[in-house]
Amino acid sequence: MSEFLKILTHGRRLKAAVKDLSVTELEEVREKLNKVIEDRREEEAELRKLEAEKQRKIDEVKRFIDEAGIELSELVGEVATTTKTPKKRAPKPPKYEITDAEGNHVTWTGQGRMPKALKAAVDSGQPLEKFLIK
Repeated sequence: MSEFLKILTHGRRLKAAVKDLSVTELEEVREKLNKVIEDRREEEAELRKLEAEKQRKIDEVKRFIDEAGIELSELVGEVATTTKTPKKRAPKPPKYEITDAEGNHVTWTGQGRMPKALKAAVDSGQPLEKFLIK
């Protein structure tokens, strides 16, 4: 919540914030606030009116469909009842291979984080192409 709203919605804070205003200035603030409130009421009334009109149209269409003996499925067509499951893609084949200090063969596809053994070899000056799987 902004500091302004904290002051505006708390009685003692509001009183302290406006203590330096004259009665005339306070009345001007009241008039402006009343204008804001009235504008908001008009906006909300317009929204309610639009929603009521929309609902009236929906009810009218439903009544027309019922009178015509039409089923919703006939209007919409066949609706898919099953959801598609995402297909897993095949893993990429390894592109690089190195034997680490413990004698294990470590492979890397070239994506993601580089294995420690391969990174250490590249950092020591060996070209990455040296470890390509042919």
